[in-house]
Amino acid sequence: MKLVTFKHDNRVSVGILYQGKIIPAWLNPLMPQDMCHFLSGGKSLQENLLSYAGKADIPQEEAELLAPVLNPQKFLGVGLNYADHIAETGLNTPEFPTIFNKQASCIIGNNAAIHRPSVSNKLDYEGELAFVIGKRCRHVPYKQAQHVIAGYTIVNDISVRDWQIKSPTWTLGKSFDTHGPMGPWITTDNIDPHALDLKTWVNGELRQHSNTKNLIFDCYALVETLSTVCTLMPGDVIATGTCSGVGVSMKPRGYLKPGDTVTVEIEHIGRLSNNIIAEPTTPLY
Repeated sequence: MKLVTFKHDNRVSVGILYQGKIIPAWLNPLMPQDMCHFLSGGKSLQENLLSYAGKADIPQEEAELLAPVLNPQKFLGVGLNYADHIAETGLNTPEFPTIFNKQASCIIGNNAAIHRPSVSNKLDYEGELAFVIGKRCRHVPYKQAQHVIAGYTIVNDISVRDWQIKSPTWTLGKSFDTHGPMGPWITTDNIDPHALDLKTWVNGELRQHSNTKNLIFDCYALVETLSTVCTLMPGDVIATGTCSGVGVSMKPRGYLKPGDTVTVEIEHIGRLSNNIIAEPTTPLY
């Protein structure tokens, strides 16, 4: 099953993508219209919406797919979580997950434009598997973690490298507007999240290729660690880290520039593709 957030006739809602068509949640007026609340209803709510298939479906090509979770309470990233990426950075392998925040205001969807900021040309990509929390939970042991994950999606953890190192928390360099591409949907299919091929292309050139079996701290370990600290909520998004092949490690540097297109593909999930444009400079205040 693929859960989507979409826009159709200037109306934004959630739905299920099924056989090339979207079953919109608005078919049931009692159903939540945003992903965080929709996920909190669990599998029974998803199955209820699926029962509306064929009644007033929207062809996928007539809708705009947005990021599946538009406003998660938490959008977290994991640094240095693939051995090959650690090797290319020259850093030591962490003994504990390196967690940072991405601000929710950076989220965009598939085919939306990534801005290269006016303050830096060190714009980089990081193709990543992300998981989405499906229920309110705390103190979740490793063996139970899969039961609190609603599904999986793709995140491109766009990073402004010079701003990333300005602060030891990395948050500023990870949170520029448009620097959180996510999507195109959440798959709730029964897949093994730790056996998925991951590839990233820039303008058709393969830059990253690995498999999630190479994660140092896997999805379930991350749930266990994070839920020890704080209550995880439906819709929380955790991007699990990137593999080798990022632009900052290339010689010469492989930074993104206006006119580029970056595409991330993860086996059994799909493709997330975004083009790069110069940041609009009109002030907003």
